[in-house]
Order: sequence, then C-alpha cells, then structure tokens
Amino acid sequence: MSFFTRFRRRPADSPDAAGRRHPVAGRVITVLACLFVLFALIAPNQITTLTPAAFVRIPLEGLLCVVLVLVLPARAKRIAAVPVGVILGLLAIVKVVDIGFSAVLARPFNLVFDWPLFGAGVQFLHASVGVAGAIGAAVVAVILALAVLVLMTLSIMRLTRLVVRHNARATGAVAVLGVAWVTCAALGAQLVPGVPVAGVATGRLLQVQRSLADRKTFAKESAVDAFAGTPDAQLLTGLRGKDVLLAFVESYGRNAIESPKYAPQVDAVLDAGSAQLRAAGFGSRSAFLTSPTAGGGSWLAHSTLLSGLWINNQQRYDSLVKSHRLTLSDAFRRAGWHTAAVMPGTTGAWPEASFYGYQQVYDRWTIGYRGPRFNWGTPPDQFNLSAFQRLERAAPGHAPVMAELPLVTSHAPWAPTPSGLVDWNSVGDGSVFGPMAAAGDSPEAVWRSPGRVRTAYRKSIEYTLNALVSYVRTYGDDNLVLVFLGDHQPAPIVTGQDPNRDVPITIVAKDPKVLEKISGWGWQDGLRPGAKAPVWPMKALRDRFLTAFGTPATAR
Repeated sequence: MSFFTRFRRRPADSPDAAGRRHPVAGRVITVLACLFVLFALIAPNQITTLTPAAFVRIPLEGLLCVVLVLVLPARAKRIAAVPVGVILGLLAIVKVVDIGFSAVLARPFNLVFDWPLFGAGVQFLHASVGVAGAIGAAVVAVILALAVLVLMTLSIMRLTRLVVRHNARATGAVAVLGVAWVTCAALGAQLVPGVPVAGVATGRLLQVQRSLADRKTFAKESAVDAFAGTPDAQLLTGLRGKDVLLAFVESYGRNAIESPKYAPQVDAVLDAGSAQLRAAGFGSRSAFLTSPTAGGGSWLAHSTLLSGLWINNQQRYDSLVKSHRLTLSDAFRRAGWHTAAVMPGTTGAWPEASFYGYQQVYDRWTIGYRGPRFNWGTPPDQFNLSAFQRLERAAPGHAPVMAELPLVTSHAPWAPTPSGLVDWNSVGDGSVFGPMAAAGDSPEAVWRSPGRVRTAYRKSIEYTLNALVSYVRTYGDDNLVLVFLGDHQPAPIVTGQDPNRDVPITIVAKDPKVLEKISGWGWQDGLRPGAKAPVWPMKALRDRFLTAFGTPATAR
C-alpha cells in the first residue's frame, strides 16, 4: 500500500488522524465521551443519591450496545450509532430533568403526566422575572437539549470506533461484566440503598405502563360519589349563616412544626396564636392530612381536598375538572352560600372556577393591589386577607360567603417577605408595603446559601400564620369559621429527602356548636397538632366535612 493510498483512507482531518497527531487530547476526548455515555446509563435520578458509590454500577443497556457493535456488519455499525446516540441523549436529558424534579418535587419526572408542568414553570418564570427572562430560559433549555443530543451521538460514534479497533478486548470485557451483572442481579447487590449495582432501565417502562393504566383506575374511583344524590337542602346544615374561609398556606408542611430547624419559632407562633384566640373567645382543633404532592403542584392538593378524590397527577386533574364531581365548594353554592375564590397568584383565565362552583373569582389584576411585588410577584398575605374582608365580608348584612384563599407569601423563593404586619386599617391598596419590599432580601441573595433559603422559608411561614391569627382577632365574629391547612411540604432543599407528605390542618370558630360537630374526629385542641394527632388522607376531608355539618352520605 502506497503512502498516497494510506493518506486517502485516513484523511488528515479525521478524528483518528487527529488522535494520532495529538494522542493526549484524543485520549482525553475519548475518556470524556465514555463518561458522558456512562452518566446517561448509570447516573441515579435523585439528587440525594448522586454520590461516587452510586456510579459503581454495571449498565445492562451499555453491555447490549457493545454486543451490538461487535456483531453488526461494518456499515451497519455506523448507521446504528446515530439512533443509539439519540436515544442515550434523550435518556441523559431525562436524568437531568429527574434530578431537577427530585430537588423540587421530591420525585422523578413522569414521562406520561408531567409535560404540562413545563408550561407551569414558564408561567412561574414569567411572573418572577418577566417575559424576556422566561423566553430566554426556554431558549437556553432547548439549545442545551439539542447540544446533549449532538454530543451524545458523537460520543457513541467515537466509542464505536474504539470497540471496533479493540475487538478482542471488548469481547472479553463484555463477557466478564456480563457475568458480574448476572451475579449482582441475583444477589440484589447495592452499594447505595435503592441503587442496584446491576443497572437496568425497566423501572421507566413500568412507570409508563402504570401511568397509562391510571386513566381507567381513576375513572373507576371517580364513578363512586356518596354525596352525588344528596338534596341541596340537606347539605351543610350545621354551618348555616356562617362565613367559611378555606385558606391554603403554601408549603406549610409537617416539617415546619416538627423539624428542629423551624419548630422552635413556628411552634411559638402557633402556641401564642392559640392563647390569643382563646382569650378572644375562639376555639380551634388541629390534625394532619397527607397531601398527594410535595414541593409544588398546589392545584393537585386543592382539588384532592375539594373533590374527595386522590389527585396526584395532571391527567387525573384534567379528568376531574371535566367531570360533574361534587366539590366541597360547590356543595356550599348548592346549599345557598355565595362562593368566591381569592386567587392572588392567578394572572390569567381560570376556567376551573365553574367546576369548583365559584361564583366570583378575584385574581391578581382584580384584587385591587397597587403595592410592590413580593416573592414571585404576588401581594403579601395580609393584603389578600384584607381584600377578602373588603370584597366579601365588609357589607352589613351580607349573604353568607364561602371562599377559597391560597396564601402565597410562603411560596418559593420565599423572598422578599414583609418584616411584619401593618395596622389593618392602613392596608388600603397595598402601597403601605413599599418600604418592606425595598428593605427585604432579594431572591438572588437568599438562594446563594441553603441556610438562608431555610431561614427565609421559616420566616414566611411565621408571617402567614401571624396574619391569619391577627385577621381572626380583628375581623372574627360568631359567624366566622376559618379552615386553614398546608397544601404540601416544601421543596427538599427545606425538608431534605423526607418522604413524609403530611400537612397541618386547623379549624377555628367562635361558635362552640361548630367545634362540637367535629368532636368525634379526635383532633387536638389548639392551632398546633402534636405528634400523635390523627393523620387522614387529604381526600378524606370532603366526605367527613359534609357528614359532620350535614347529612350522612348515602352510598352510591
């Protein structure tokens, strides 16, 4: 073979030629390509398991890919490298998304249900950093995803050439690792709990299978409604004439009142509030509910509580709001209450309002706020409570009202938070909060340190709880019934990877007959439930509430 022929067969600009000219650089690129592929194959999908030991795994898919390269004809090897690279690139993207979901929602990404959450994320960015910031983040995410796909394909092509050049060594390595994989799989070997050494991606396939089957499961569950045929006149008779406020406190989870990081201060607020309300003639009872979500997805918790069904994914939520299920809020409407939703975090249309039975919706633009932006652009909770009072309870002789009010000051990023409450007569249009917003910490400053994030979270919970207690003391009367609860535990940066999904719930009333109705529930006295307080699934409250304050259900 002449020099000219050899030169034509291996062009000077080919990767192999570059590797010979720069052997160190070529080896570095090969190692990086191998690490990139291994990340896609063996990296755990939870942020807490991202430890060196978790990477000591034997990926079955990787072994099968090497076998494929060894047995395919030469031309087919090059063709197969492209789809394999794209598939592994997609797997790497899903792994990164999984890690992000585990850091925020304490669970991996669901390939069937979770796509709408990206839209919700863009809306959150829009409200937090504006249109340009949201568009910029989306563009960067798309560019990075495309870059992963291209780099993964190039990495697979490079490693394919490496396997071809070292055919005999690759065959021996696959044989040894294959025996090791079978042995580890048979023994169930794990260096990190929940991360088997014999790695395989069947868990994803099973997740997809279960998710696709969930539509039928939910249809069967939702077909049973013990209160569907209850006459309107028999609904909620034990609360006639009462104003009922259902307040969801964002991210108010069990950790807030039990974790040593937060409990000393939060419990002090709750205990002081119990004493103050008791002195003003109010009683309270508390327990725990188990939320269907954690870290986010508040609408799943709201719909679970109001519908009496377990709404733990977007598909169930979409099916629910298209149905005729009786919700707790619509039961109030049917029983003669004026129903309203005070939604300070809603900036656009909310078609679900009709499903829930709300006759009036106040969103961020109609609530009357003219003050500075807090948190992710929302009014502070004291203003939201003041707006509810002004819009629904201030008129003498007003019709009994039932309202849902999500309190969002304790929503991430937990900054800035008002430094304290103002006089209720001074709340007005919210302009009074200007100096507090200017003096408060910015999200950028808070999120530089996990410790500062946790402190900001605790202070936001304290603020909202103080606002609720102060509202009852200021505006409460014999006809006010307040039900407040957490929607879910906060993100794992606050709780750690705590699988607990319990949230506190409290009912406050001045009329002793209201609390007598729930005396059989076993809930504890005061605003703070203790460690031995009852724990119910969140979906159980609708039926128990309708039974306690109305007519027992009739099975259907």
